[in-house]
Amino acid sequence: MSSAVPIVLAGARGHGRWHLDNIRRLQDKGIVRLAGICELTPLSDDEIPEGLGSPEQSADFGALLDSTGARVAVICTPIPTHSDLALTAARKGVHLLLEKPPAPSYAEYRRMADGIAETGVACQIGFQSLGSHAVPAIRTMMAEGAIGEITGIGGAGAWARPESYYRRAPWAGRRRLNGVDVIDGALTNPLAHAVATALALNGSVRAADVTAVETELLRANDIESDDTSCVRVSNAQDRPVVVAATLCAEDPDEPYVVVHGDRGRITFWYKQDRVLLQRAGRGPEESEYGRTDLLENLVEHLIDGTDLLVTPEVTGAFMKVVEAIRLAPDPTPLPAGAWQLLPDEQRRVVPGIDGLVAAAADTLALYSELGAPWADPARTNEVST
Repeated sequence: MSSAVPIVLAGARGHGRWHLDNIRRLQDKGIVRLAGICELTPLSDDEIPEGLGSPEQSADFGALLDSTGARVAVICTPIPTHSDLALTAARKGVHLLLEKPPAPSYAEYRRMADGIAETGVACQIGFQSLGSHAVPAIRTMMAEGAIGEITGIGGAGAWARPESYYRRAPWAGRRRLNGVDVIDGALTNPLAHAVATALALNGSVRAADVTAVETELLRANDIESDDTSCVRVSNAQDRPVVVAATLCAEDPDEPYVVVHGDRGRITFWYKQDRVLLQRAGRGPEESEYGRTDLLENLVEHLIDGTDLLVTPEVTGAFMKVVEAIRLAPDPTPLPAGAWQLLPDEQRRVVPGIDGLVAAAADTLALYSELGAPWADPARTNEVST
């Protein structure tokens, strides 16, 4: 175990539990060792997965990095804390896996990315879908003309979240908290992978690739941020990228990205690493792919120089979308007749939204252009970047 890379996890509850399990998996392989957990309230023994021992715990992230001799930090904390914690680790020479979204604003993202670049440490951003082997495979299909000329990329996410989801933390469902940007909306946090994956398949990954972003942000829940939204990203690749999302689906389903060509389409269910190729004159072909874990990729990068899969720079385009959502007017509350409460599940549903989300990805149109009665075209906000 002496060669195992010592790791500190900041934020071990909520989604952080997934990281604990993943660190346990890599520790079993002898690759890493959980040296410390940073939480405001220490984890009890039964909150730590069996086999991870008794890692040091502290609420002081910097002190914990020092005392444990950590080489890698995994940061899975509230969005507004990402930049400061990442820079704390980087200035101590500790390499990083930083959860998505990397920051709540473009300025904070640049401060974080530039500061990390100055230190020379490695940083991976936690867009797990970009570790899927389907991504390079689809890029190859596109480049080889499997579906003809590419006309655009759509993304669709129809998910459900109960009202309690927005009470899980003070920052949940907020655009700002105590004067600080949070931007916890459907497209920027739970369905951020749909946006990042669509941009990646289009080859629009850097900030300079994005020329304009149109937003339609709405909400059925009693929150500040959007729970039903869509964006259209104009880009240097000159192919529209449209992503539609809701957390108020009638019948929640797997999110996907679809590449449109003039002779077919490629659909990618990114959580399942599943790809469907449909093209004129041929039967449909379905494939499943493997996936490279991003923490494992980061450790391999440190040990033998393997290329990082998701550096801060290749999340620049995604951050331009986050910035457009940040600068947009506050989301429009849906009229009372446009949503209903499912009492058994205590969640709000927007009738017809599942079809609209799919139609937006299919036609590269915004909700207002699809005739959604509650989407006012005058509320579409465009930010040129």
